[in-house]
Amino acid sequence: MYRAGRLISELPVDGSILYNLKRKGYELPTEIQDKTLEAILEGRNLIGLAQTGTGKTGAFLIPLIHNLLKKDASKHVLVVSPTRELALQTDSEFRSIASGLKLYSTCIIGGTSVRRDIENLRRPGHIIIGTPGRLADMVRQGALDLRRFSVLVLDEFDRLLDMGFAPEIERLVGGMSRRNQTVLFSATEDKSQQRIIDGLVENPYVVKVRTGNISAANIEQEIVSVKDGEKKIEVLLEMMRDDSFEKVLVFVDTKRGVSRICRDLRRGGITADEIHGDKSQNYRVKALESFRNRKIKVLVATDVAARGLDISQVSHVINFQQPKDMESYIHRIGRTGRAGASGRAITFVN
Repeated sequence: MYRAGRLISELPVDGSILYNLKRKGYELPTEIQDKTLEAILEGRNLIGLAQTGTGKTGAFLIPLIHNLLKKDASKHVLVVSPTRELALQTDSEFRSIASGLKLYSTCIIGGTSVRRDIENLRRPGHIIIGTPGRLADMVRQGALDLRRFSVLVLDEFDRLLDMGFAPEIERLVGGMSRRNQTVLFSATEDKSQQRIIDGLVENPYVVKVRTGNISAANIEQEIVSVKDGEKKIEVLLEMMRDDSFEKVLVFVDTKRGVSRICRDLRRGGITADEIHGDKSQNYRVKALESFRNRKIKVLVATDVAARGLDISQVSHVINFQQPKDMESYIHRIGRTGRAGASGRAITFVN
């Protein structure tokens, strides 16, 4: 396990930021935070390759907040996130790290009121965090002027491309005529995406804190073979009655399947909720909060939850169906064993 050669309190950033980080319980920077800090502070373009759960959000927020405080608060930051959940988490993290510093953020995501987003964009804001579709919509409506942004952060870039957002990203980048720093983070390295990356990030400082598509070493991985005549839901229910399964994320392939499994768990006396693309943003936020706060034991989800969600102390990830490929598997099980904690990943096979 990586151990930084300096404490959070020794990072070369404003003391108010350090105070907020210590108040959040941070003692040591993660590897990606430790190795990217100075480059981002210096305004360099950066590509960071790191697994999920390694502190990438803090890696770009900490130095960018410092630069807003110390250099030029008029240099606005645009953060593009692949999912609503990740955008909301990034916004929450920004607010906690920048608490009391008179720096303001606006979060722009789909599934919310367009009118409210337009009103929010009229207020002072140093950092705008959003999903590509809603950001592009705000640009089309004249509510978001891309020329005011000098710093662009592309978070979970591989996921952005996987979800088909390349055209929106190219339009956003094309409108940022004053862009002088681009920070790109990705969990995987895909050579087919290199041409797009080269067009976005000129002469980048590159940091790699992982090798290939290898899952976290602190995740215990297990395959459970479901016998002929045995139902997977019965196997799952039996597992959930074990007290060691404290906080469980179950992945199911389809939205209909998610709802069915959630219903069966509830009928079996297990507290559970669900998130997938057909659920409203408010519903998804409430379900995630219930899971975070242990009001429910199980959260059932499609792959919409496989990236970016920072939920601490997930004891188990269960693949009710086998993921379509190794990359999906890596991102699913990356929801457990985060920030150095141990975790278990179980995959059902017929």
